[in-house]
Amino acid sequence: MSPMPRLLSIATAAPPFELRQEEVLPAAVSHFGPQNASFQRLMTVYANAAIDTRRSVMPLDWYGHDHSFAERNALFLEHAVKLLEEAALKATEAVGLTLDEIDGLVVVSSSGIATPSLDALLMEKMKLRRDMMRLPIFGLGCAGGTLGLGRTAAMARGTPAAKYLFMVVELCGLTFRHNDFSKSNIVATALFADGAAGAVVGCEGDGPAIRGWGEHTWPSSLDIMGWDVRDDGLAVVFSRDIPHLVRTQMRPATDAFLAKQGLGHDDIGGYICHPGGIKVVEALEELYGLPAGGLKHSREVLRRFGNMSAATVMYVLADTLQDRQEKLYLMQSLGPGFTAGFLLLDTRRNAA
Repeated sequence: MSPMPRLLSIATAAPPFELRQEEVLPAAVSHFGPQNASFQRLMTVYANAAIDTRRSVMPLDWYGHDHSFAERNALFLEHAVKLLEEAALKATEAVGLTLDEIDGLVVVSSSGIATPSLDALLMEKMKLRRDMMRLPIFGLGCAGGTLGLGRTAAMARGTPAAKYLFMVVELCGLTFRHNDFSKSNIVATALFADGAAGAVVGCEGDGPAIRGWGEHTWPSSLDIMGWDVRDDGLAVVFSRDIPHLVRTQMRPATDAFLAKQGLGHDDIGGYICHPGGIKVVEALEELYGLPAGGLKHSREVLRRFGNMSAATVMYVLADTLQDRQEKLYLMQSLGPGFTAGFLLLDTRRNAA
């Protein structure tokens, strides 16, 4: 039998500034209202987002001024590495490992540009081992938490004596383009937030078993979600049809993934879902036959932290594990491609 990768620890790291939705709304009215004739109608997105607070690497008044792409990306590099270091230290300390005992590093991010990549920057800052295996992953967007954890598990299964740090950081707030008064940018200011998370993955030790992982990319769907690169930065792209796509096309993709694992939905005891927005959460609850509010951890993370892209599902995972319930969980996220990422996490005793 192949060795079983395990989630040995998980940790999150939130930026210092709290943005309350009730404070963001008047700032948005002041900024967008005079420039977008439809803003009076669109402003309901702030109240209907089911978000109370979000975290940001910059204070609210920073967003009221124009900043170049170069300036914002420099802030991304500075703060992303700080948050990654915090999450990495928490994750390794939680499982009693020293940094010298980490054999590999996987870093996921899609909200800034880094060359050398974030893993190299983190290695330099934390004085990590010079012979460790590094894997930077860019472009997975909101699906990156689930897909990146799966990639890390695959690496761990191939080198069962090794310990890997899986890291994810997204600073979506820094992508705000001051002179973009489009609907997409307005919606982004009601949803997006900053955050980071880390996990230690290995085949030796105790922890939930990562039993399988996979993905599905729909054809002719490249325009549903992603970034457009503009002169002043990364312009958000997302379709209003995502909840409809979840309701109509997600179930066959999920069924196919489970079937490859020899499972059906009756075998799944719980769901760990990326809350891209409240309408997507509601669609997922309907899809999986859950009562309204059934994805309680997804809803709570959305309420407290907003949409941190790839980092969000790791927050949901951390909250879920605090329940200490013995279940087979299906973890899933949606991201550019348009792609669904899946992962099976088994918290049952003696899971193998």
